[in-house]
Amino acid sequence: MEPTLPPTLPPEWRDAIARPPPDALFTPTEDRFTAPFWAAAAQGRLSLPRCASCGVWAMPPLPFCAACHAQGHDWPEIAPEGVLHSFTVVTRAILPEIADHLPYVPATVTFAQAGGLRLVAAVVDVPVGRIRIGMPLRARFDARADGVTVVRFVPAKA
Repeated sequence: MEPTLPPTLPPEWRDAIARPPPDALFTPTEDRFTAPFWAAAAQGRLSLPRCASCGVWAMPPLPFCAACHAQGHDWPEIAPEGVLHSFTVVTRAILPEIADHLPYVPATVTFAQAGGLRLVAAVVDVPVGRIRIGMPLRARFDARADGVTVVRFVPAKA
């Protein structure tokens, strides 16, 4: 049986195309721990943190590995394909600047190549009614007006 959308999603939103949230809603933070992620995204690559000692993946990267307590990360590039783990559909503007960006779909995407690590990002450019947990997704790298490149996800081509 095909999974269905939550009954709380108004029918008028089912054919609406998922849109990116407004830039003002999301201010990326670049620091010494996340700089490699943002640098890779700016080059159209998906690079995720892995403990340099034990190989455990963690996002966001922490000063110490949660598994072995070592410091230091590798940032291997992985294939930009993942699987939708969870999502919600935002259809109400809690701030006026969001109204023109509805619906937007914040989600968690799982990467088998990265030990099941999950990344939070928006799913875009797909009718909301077609979004399903378990669907294959592909990263898209969108340059914003402020010069930051963010990772968003679109359905993978079958």
